[in-house]
Amino acid sequence: MPAELPAGSLEDLSAVQLRDLLRTGGLSAREATAYFLGRIAERNPLLGAFVTVTAEQAMADAAAADDRYASVRKGTGTAPSGRTAEALPPLHGMPLAFKDLTDVAGVVTTHGSAALDHKPAPTDGALAAVLKGAGVISLGKTQVPEFGLTAYSENRIAPPSRNPHAPSRSSGGSSGGSAAAVAAGLLPFAPGTDGGGSIRIPAAACGLVGLKPGRGLVPSGESLGDPAGLVVAGPLARNAADAALMMDALVPSPGNSYLDGVGLQPRSLRIGVSLDSPWSATFPFAPEPEALAALRAGVDMLEHAGHAVTEADIRYDNRYPDAFTTAWTAAVGTARISPHREALLAPLTRTFRRRAQQRSASKLNEALAFLRQFSRDTITQYRPWDLMLMPALAQTPRPVGWFTGATHGDGRWPAADWTGDADDDYRRQCEFAPWSSMVNVCGLPAITVPVHWTGGQAGVGLPMGIQLVGPEGSELLLLQVAAQLGF
Repeated sequence: MPAELPAGSLEDLSAVQLRDLLRTGGLSAREATAYFLGRIAERNPLLGAFVTVTAEQAMADAAAADDRYASVRKGTGTAPSGRTAEALPPLHGMPLAFKDLTDVAGVVTTHGSAALDHKPAPTDGALAAVLKGAGVISLGKTQVPEFGLTAYSENRIAPPSRNPHAPSRSSGGSSGGSAAAVAAGLLPFAPGTDGGGSIRIPAAACGLVGLKPGRGLVPSGESLGDPAGLVVAGPLARNAADAALMMDALVPSPGNSYLDGVGLQPRSLRIGVSLDSPWSATFPFAPEPEALAALRAGVDMLEHAGHAVTEADIRYDNRYPDAFTTAWTAAVGTARISPHREALLAPLTRTFRRRAQQRSASKLNEALAFLRQFSRDTITQYRPWDLMLMPALAQTPRPVGWFTGATHGDGRWPAADWTGDADDDYRRQCEFAPWSSMVNVCGLPAITVPVHWTGGQAGVGLPMGIQLVGPEGSELLLLQVAAQLGF
């Protein structure tokens, strides 16, 4: 028999539950697609999560998915709960959306920039191709910062992405629109990309599980260059099982399923806890009380689960900030932007583009060499522990407009009134998320888990999370620990 639709609305289902309904005939792809398109139409005007909604194409793709389901069922000659599901792609009919940095054939990729010509992409990027091949239905493109450079998703082409738990606050960046959409029930889950925290920052801001896989495990889907190999794609989800479901589609491995393994109890782990950050010398910061409360909650939960949590004294080379910034902003210096349109760039982008263009190739190579050594040194320091633990963010989600200096801090759009200083903007971002970028430099897997709420109970106030960083190949272990903690 087909899976029965649980009481409540589709947005209350986990992605795994929705997957099961679609694969066993309890729900058609057209029904699911139409439902979530309706959610987007209702809530996106407030949240700004989507830049582009491709409703017509989504419904056509859903109809094709339903035709495939009917064909497969006819071919197997079985009830929906039999071999039909096995013959379908793993994410048959699942609605999701892609960041507006990822090419989707026939849809404009704006990169969040008013300085670019906005033309439809001729082909799918790597990330879209993998997930479409797994059977997903794309509902559109989600909001990002310009070129994915910042920890907030505000730009000059569309309204800012807002936090569903407090719309005056940012949903983070650069996967901010995707995180807002998942947290608000506009999507069951979504892929993000992370080059300096761009999955984990918005996941933490919006109360989601955000997994950054290790370097090279899954395609990034990014169009701009990445000389340091920082960017990787991964899931934004409401729980570890949903994240595991997406990982199985991103990294297909017969007989070795993330979803099958996520519920298994991990062994007792040695976990090192640290507030050390490679940004501290350049941008001294003090974690807010809510960030420390999240860390304490995480320590208590991990110890209750049987893990040994001890203090870790980590020393980072104070040359890191300059080297990371050099590598992180290199691509924007080579982006194809007509000189007469550079004035349309946001202040931060324009400033870092100019500096990147003035920087010599030898300076970039020197920075890349330093980051390789930094990675080796940091991984060596982490080695005594199975996982490293730290707050996900040093501050609560920031008000919309807070980073950019938008008039009155209200993040109004169009954002022609952005007057903030680029260096002040960048400093604020580094103080907001001081434990993110070094994980990308090291190429390590990491996960954020929403363990604390500023109102004292889940769903009240603003979410705050912890970050767990593991060694190479520990993606499943990180998901297992998140599931063990109840997420």
